[in-house]
Amino acid sequence: MPLVSMREMLHKANEGKYAVGQFNLNNLEFTQAILQAAQEEKSPVILGVSEGAGRYMGGFTLVVQMVKALMEEYQVTVPVAIHLDHGSSFESCAKAIHAGFTSVMIDGSHLPLDENIELTKKVVELAHMFGVSVEAELGRIGGQEDDLTVDDAEASYAIPEECDRLVRETHVDCFAPALGSVHGPYKGEPKLGFDRMEEVQRLTGVPLVLHGGTGIPTKDIQRAISLGTAKINVNTENQMSSAKRVREVLAENPEMYDPRKYLGPAREAIKETVIGKMREFGSSGKA
Repeated sequence: MPLVSMREMLHKANEGKYAVGQFNLNNLEFTQAILQAAQEEKSPVILGVSEGAGRYMGGFTLVVQMVKALMEEYQVTVPVAIHLDHGSSFESCAKAIHAGFTSVMIDGSHLPLDENIELTKKVVELAHMFGVSVEAELGRIGGQEDDLTVDDAEASYAIPEECDRLVRETHVDCFAPALGSVHGPYKGEPKLGFDRMEEVQRLTGVPLVLHGGTGIPTKDIQRAISLGTAKINVNTENQMSSAKRVREVLAENPEMYDPRKYLGPAREAIKETVIGKMREFGSSGKA
């Protein structure tokens, strides 16, 4: 099955009251694990690629070709989107689109609203010419994403009226309002702004995106989905389960040096984590 944009899968998720997971790629093993999990669970899936991860793996074109080759090898039949996560510029989004990405996020959340809107409009105009979906963000999500760190003092909630204006003027396909989630591990109990989430969904009418899906209690996940969240991003939890398994294997086998023998178990740990998330988000069996 060819790669697809997020547009249809997220509208289906909204209608079916479930969410599609975005699971970030960090290397070959992450890609293998996520695709295998999606196929086994019969779940649509979004493969997130940050700019830093893209550079690490050899560039956007290489990532797309790796994903396509694995989909063919594994005979993947479920919908798969490959999505630029937190694209920092028009140029970065354009590179991803021309490399074959089927979805991009333009993150202008650090800009004044008017500049964020203008930048997002430019990306949408280009992306929609190629059938590529676009995600935008408003407000500041705390934590660390690649080289960008937003501390608690800088984090800010999105303002519903501003969200409405951005979505209306840019025609983005989905929208990530900053409503209390963070990138990376939570230092305490997550405090999501559900009232504001409900208002943003009512005003914009587009599928919402929840960043920082690691560590959010299931009851909060379910409530977010009921309020229009159709995409939930997970990366830290996969990284942590992978690293934990590598440490365990090497502790048990201190003379081991063949990377296949410790990265193979790490791949299985990622796969188990992804399957658990798909079941929690309700996307299993929805492909």
